[in-house]
Amino acid sequence: MVNILVRWFSLAMLVLPPSPKGEVETSAQPYLTPALSEGRGGRNQGEGQGDRILMHPFYLSMIEIDHNAKEKTAEISIRIFTEDLEGALRKFSNTKIDLLHPADKAATEKILNAYIQSKFQLTLNEKAVTLHFVGYEQQIESIWTYLEVKDVPIFKKASINCSLLYDYQDKQVNIFHVKANGTEKSNKLDFPKNGVEFEF
Repeated sequence: MVNILVRWFSLAMLVLPPSPKGEVETSAQPYLTPALSEGRGGRNQGEGQGDRILMHPFYLSMIEIDHNAKEKTAEISIRIFTEDLEGALRKFSNTKIDLLHPADKAATEKILNAYIQSKFQLTLNEKAVTLHFVGYEQQIESIWTYLEVKDVPIFKKASINCSLLYDYQDKQVNIFHVKANGTEKSNKLDFPKNGVEFEF
C-alpha cells in the first residue's frame, strides 16, 4: 500500500504541473485513469456512496524537452519510476541492475544510456540529432535521466519516436512536456503508439 500511495503522489507531481496562476490544470486529469481490473485496484462499496475505485500503481514516464536558447542546446529530462526502470534495464541487458547502489556506476550508466538511445530518438527542425548522456539521479521513487542536444540555435519542430518501457509493460504511458520560444506544449503516448510531434 505504501508503494501504491507513493506512486499516486509521484503521479500527481508528474502529470499535473501548476498553471501560471499556481493552480492544477484540470485538462491533465484524464491522464489519471485508473484500471478497474481485479488485483490492480478493484472496488470498494461505500454505504450510500456507490462504488469507489481504489488506488493502484500506474506505469508512467515523463519526458521534458527544454530549449535553452542562450546556450543553444535542447535539455532533456526523463523521469521513470525506479523499480520499473530497473526491471526494464535488467530485461534489456540481462544484468543485475541497482540504480541506487550500483556496484559499477560507469557500467550502469552505460547500460542506462544504451537503453534510452535504443528507445528514444529525436529529430529537431527535420534533422536527426545526437543525444549526449549527462547522468542520472533519484528523486522520491523516480529516476531522472538527463541528456543534451548541442548546437540548437532555433527550435521550431520536434519529432519524437519513443517506446520507453514498452518492452517491460504494455500499460505504459509516456507523457511529454516540450518548452520552446516561451511556449510549453504537452502530449502523451499510450502503448503501443510511439510517434509524436511538436511545432512552435
